Amino acid sequence: MKNLVSSLLRRNISALQMTGYALASLVGLAIVVTAVRFYSDVRSLWADDDSFMSRDYLIISKTVSGLGALMGANTSFSTADIAEIESQPWAGDVGGFRAADFNVYATVSMGGKGMSTALFLESIPQEFFDINPKGWSFRPGVDTTVPIVISKDYLTLYNFGFATSRGLPQISEGMIGAIPLRLSLSGNGQQRWMDAKIVGFSSRLNTIAVPEEFMEWANGIYGEPGSTTAPSRLIIKVKTPGDPAIATFLASKGYEAAGDKADNGRAAFFLRLVTGIVLAVGVVICALAFFILMLSVWLLLTKSRDKLRQLMLLGYSPQSIARCYYIIIGSINLAVLGGALAIMFIVRHCWKGSLESLGIEPGSCLSAIGAGIIIMAFITAGNFLAIRHRLRSDFFV
Repeated sequence: MKNLVSSLLRRNISALQMTGYALASLVGLAIVVTAVRFYSDVRSLWADDDSFMSRDYLIISKTVSGLGALMGANTSFSTADIAEIESQPWAGDVGGFRAADFNVYATVSMGGKGMSTALFLESIPQEFFDINPKGWSFRPGVDTTVPIVISKDYLTLYNFGFATSRGLPQISEGMIGAIPLRLSLSGNGQQRWMDAKIVGFSSRLNTIAVPEEFMEWANGIYGEPGSTTAPSRLIIKVKTPGDPAIATFLASKGYEAAGDKADNGRAAFFLRLVTGIVLAVGVVICALAFFILMLSVWLLLTKSRDKLRQLMLLGYSPQSIARCYYIIIGSINLAVLGGALAIMFIVRHCWKGSLESLGIEPGSCLSAIGAGIIIMAFITAGNFLAIRHRLRSDFFV
């Protein structure tokens, strides 16, 4: 009897309408799961600090024109400047680069050859570092070795510029910590030699950084008495990298960003924007497909009104009648989900090779599969509830 009822109800189902719904749902869901999978694959671009897309931090300074400070120009950031930056909607935490207010001279010996140079030191709050080196601390009166973090670019310049021209040995990141380094600190009528050690390399910070505890202690002894130097550079944790408002603000204030971080931030912002647009298009198509199906079901139930009344008079419950439509729609939605996931895996091969050639680790497919299942589950549940509501409202009011 169930098969008989099912066959009777299916006679009024339009195959063309069901096919149109299935194709629309397939296109929309395939766009959504493919966009989610693509975003998952390129997500490491933001997670990796070495990536050109990882630009959650911005280092800015004031533009120097002409002879700069020799002409009386102020290139430091005042408390008001910092407060204004912190008030911007795109800005998070702001930290200042605190420079050494004393003379620093460094000497090093390698391979029987020695070299010495004047040096600059800066410190910034620990939370702005992209690394967490071992031994990054300094206790005045207890520690005798100063830990140092330098930019990775400095090591590259030494290995392929300075070392090759002077006949000095090239060194790796792992070996540089074993190189004996001595610092001469002088100023305020005092001078002292201290051991130093390079403990890490930063991709984010283009400086020679020391712990804040050391900088505060050394400035207090060797710096000018009572001097409080304002920071000439700031590092900003950006909430929305690539936001056009950032470039507008920097240009209006005469600030400039270090390196190409602003341009790369705009590239990251554009990629996020495009991914969001694609996701939105897929969701809209899925929503339209859902309403197409609802319209088809409404027309079908209206067309089958007499048959449904007769079946109910014969003793069939609304649940048993609705079950036929549940099976049909559930089967179609399940097929659409499988087809969309298959399309996602096929399309992914188009960009997989390119991403791997860039050294990007592919993301997990679970997020895309989960998104597809959740969307189709909501659509199916909406279909079932609409059918149930229509049957009850038409035949039990």
